[in-house]
Amino acid sequence: MMPTLNVSSELYTADSVLIGRYFEEDRDPVSYDSISENVLAALIATEDVRFYQHHGVDFFGLFSGVISTLRGDKRGASTITQQLAKNLYRTRYNQSQGLLGKIPFLRMGVTKFKEWMTAYKLESKYSKNEIVTMYLNTVSFSNNAYGIKSAAIRYFNKHPKDLRVTEAAVLIGMLKGTTLYNPMRNPKRSLERRNVVLGQMQKEGYLTKEQVVSLSKEALNLDLTNQEVRESNDSYLRAAVEKWLEKWSADNELDIHTAGLKIYTTIDSRMQTIAEEVVEKQMKELQRRLDNTWGNELPWRDKSGNVLPNFLEDRVKKLPLFTALMQKYKNEAQVFQILSKPKKMRIFTWDGEKEVEMSTMDSLKHYLTMLNTGLMAMNPYNGNIKVWVGGINHQFYKFDHVNQAKRQAGSTFKPFVYLTALENGKTPCDTYEDKPVRLEFVNKKGENEVWEPKNADWNFSYRNMSLRWAMARSLNTITAQITRDVGWDKIVETAHRCGIESHLESVPSVGLGSNDVSVFEMVNAYATFMNAGKKVDPILVSKIYNADGKLLASFETKEKQVVDPEDAWLMTYMLRGTIEEPGGTSQALWEWDLFDDNNQIGGKTGTSSDYVDGWYMGLTKDLVAGVWVGCDEQSVHFKNSHSGEGSKTALPIYARFMEELYKHPELGVTLGEFPKSTVEIKKTYNCPSPRIIFETPSDSTANNELDSLESFEGGGISSDGVETEVTESESDEI
Repeated sequence: MMPTLNVSSELYTADSVLIGRYFEEDRDPVSYDSISENVLAALIATEDVRFYQHHGVDFFGLFSGVISTLRGDKRGASTITQQLAKNLYRTRYNQSQGLLGKIPFLRMGVTKFKEWMTAYKLESKYSKNEIVTMYLNTVSFSNNAYGIKSAAIRYFNKHPKDLRVTEAAVLIGMLKGTTLYNPMRNPKRSLERRNVVLGQMQKEGYLTKEQVVSLSKEALNLDLTNQEVRESNDSYLRAAVEKWLEKWSADNELDIHTAGLKIYTTIDSRMQTIAEEVVEKQMKELQRRLDNTWGNELPWRDKSGNVLPNFLEDRVKKLPLFTALMQKYKNEAQVFQILSKPKKMRIFTWDGEKEVEMSTMDSLKHYLTMLNTGLMAMNPYNGNIKVWVGGINHQFYKFDHVNQAKRQAGSTFKPFVYLTALENGKTPCDTYEDKPVRLEFVNKKGENEVWEPKNADWNFSYRNMSLRWAMARSLNTITAQITRDVGWDKIVETAHRCGIESHLESVPSVGLGSNDVSVFEMVNAYATFMNAGKKVDPILVSKIYNADGKLLASFETKEKQVVDPEDAWLMTYMLRGTIEEPGGTSQALWEWDLFDDNNQIGGKTGTSSDYVDGWYMGLTKDLVAGVWVGCDEQSVHFKNSHSGEGSKTALPIYARFMEELYKHPELGVTLGEFPKSTVEIKKTYNCPSPRIIFETPSDSTANNELDSLESFEGGGISSDGVETEVTESESDEI
């Protein structure tokens, strides 16, 4: 049995695309017949020419090494087997020395003796081919490449079986000094060392003189295109899976960094690629919009729009760098002077990484004013997560905006209010008047408070509106009246039952999204609507195999009926209203090619106060998705609804994602109508809204004329099935 090595675990998508590794040492062992003869020849000729003659220790080579050293030519005398013993059992580490190893002058003798004994044991137990294979699988090739396979891929983007003579010579040449002869860091020295190895191969009869002369003229010819694959190893998805498996790893006493596992996720690589490309394109444009919004003005503002004093100074004080400099210099003014001094650094931009001259203070400003995002898409029936985009760049922003970040949900939380209304006997056709509302309540401190919510445009139409139309229009006044009638405690219970796990403050404004929640939770909760009221546990990892291909674990969702199927179906019908009802907040979706073949989409926009957070939640018959957009620093945000509402930030990301996805029906997400109800719908729901004209497309003012106009122009399909043209309109800000 071969000694156990620390082997990296591999992470795959559902369609078997390798997307990352977990390792302490990036190692992927190979068998003897997977190693090029060129590698073996270069190794024997350079490191141990008598490998096949000795039994672990080469005393003839040792004597020759001593003579050469006395003559000034330092030459190592350790055999490949001795070097393997050193690599496997760390014979030169302090913990391997014992008491005699602590005595001066005896340390090296003790080390050598242990290596000799271990080498003899290895030779008695393993064949020469097994020993040379183990050696090539354990040795380090720098740049966190352990073993010949990792090195071959790292430097030449090919498997060890396919390495040419010159390539093998480069890698074997590194063994004399992995840093000194690293072809990426020191290409000139690496080339010289490669040619020395070629000379050794000629000396030992592996190459002719003519071959060496010809090969020595070749360049290094590195192929570092695999660099992109290795950089993708630093991803939100990889980090999310690692977090996902923490408990499983602990329960099974397995370290995914060393166990050599094959981990399969539920992610579809093609859908993930579409999502990442859409996010990159849209976020680049949104960042340009935010930058243009503020121009040369400082963007960090308080609730009144005033510049926050000492904003950067306060935030830089939280950095470990600031603490370290203060400990060194003991003078804050001097530390700030150092932090304000320009220096060379690499920064993330939407035009790629750039090397710039920038101070730490300027760098902090750059990163704090960058918009970020989170996008997750899930199959609502089996819980399989198909897409996970945790942010704009994991290398620079480690915080995951799918499941770590929690932000105010804004109007995307309103469906839980309307579901609670349905569960309390209401129907989609029941009406409320869009009018001022005043709620008196007692806060946690026992104090009397009054809450008077306004619509986003600060206007009231005084029109009676069905629940479907009111939710489609995202009117705060009607949402508040429903909250008053059903009770905010019940709304909290409904949200938790559907899949929201975060703590929710039970306050009158709960239905307007005043609590912080994650994209992960919101997608899970919305999936309950589409899945006929059955809540499923989202699944990110489907199967885990060990290094021998044995299935260790498989994961399937757990399902629980939490909402009556009739009410769940009615919620999907009401969410379609944001597109089909006059003035619905999702009508911007008509700008994209999404509605062929009678395709139906339900959705909800959301915008928190001061346009800090933009949300969009979207449902189709096959997929539920959620998108959040905003700055990690909440005092940096857009100025107005025209640029900062969820319909202007998050909705276009969802729309472009679905538009691209529909071009690939082979991925299982296709155009079509929502599923029919699995139960009889007894509540009244087909109540067409009045046809209204919208004279202005502005989100904040488009609703002003509702009470005086009698027909509807521009956008969508009304609830009675009449096709109309849409002018987008949203009223979803708290």
